[in-house]
Amino acid sequence: MNGRETDGEPLLAHVLVPVANEDDAAATATALEPYDPGQVTALHVVEKGDGVPDKTPVEQSEQVAADAFAAVRAVFPDADGHTAYARDVVGAIFDAAEEVDASAVAYRSRGGNRLVQFLSGDHSLKLVTQADRPVIALPRTDTDE
Repeated sequence: MNGRETDGEPLLAHVLVPVANEDDAAATATALEPYDPGQVTALHVVEKGDGVPDKTPVEQSEQVAADAFAAVRAVFPDADGHTAYARDVVGAIFDAAEEVDASAVAYRSRGGNRLVQFLSGDHSLKLVTQADRPVIALPRTDTDE
C-alpha cells in the first residue's frame, strides 16, 4: 500500500464512492449498503479539458454532483460529498481518497462491452491496477444496464 499504514483499520471504515450522476449514485449506494460501511464519502469528478471548453457548464456539473450526492444520502444520510475537477478521472479518485483518508474505494462498473471500455480509457482497469489502497468492485444486479 505504498507505505500507507492501516493500523488495523477495517476495510470499510471510510469508503470513497465515485459516482457519475444521480442514477449511478443511487445504484452504487444501494449495492454498497449491505456491506455496512462506517463512513461514506461520495465523489463526483468533473472532467476538465486541457485548453478546450469544458464538456458541461460549471453550473450544470455542480447540479449533477448535488443530485448524485442526494442519491447517496438517501441510502447513507451522513455521507459526505466531494467534487473534484480534473482531466484524469482515475488520478482524481486517488487524490480524493488520499485527501479524505479513505480506507478503500468502492465503485460499480458502468458496464459496456470491452471495446467501449477500451475507448473510454477503461477506468476500472486503472482503478484496480494503479491503486494505493484497496479497491472494491461492487456487484451489478440484473436490473443494471
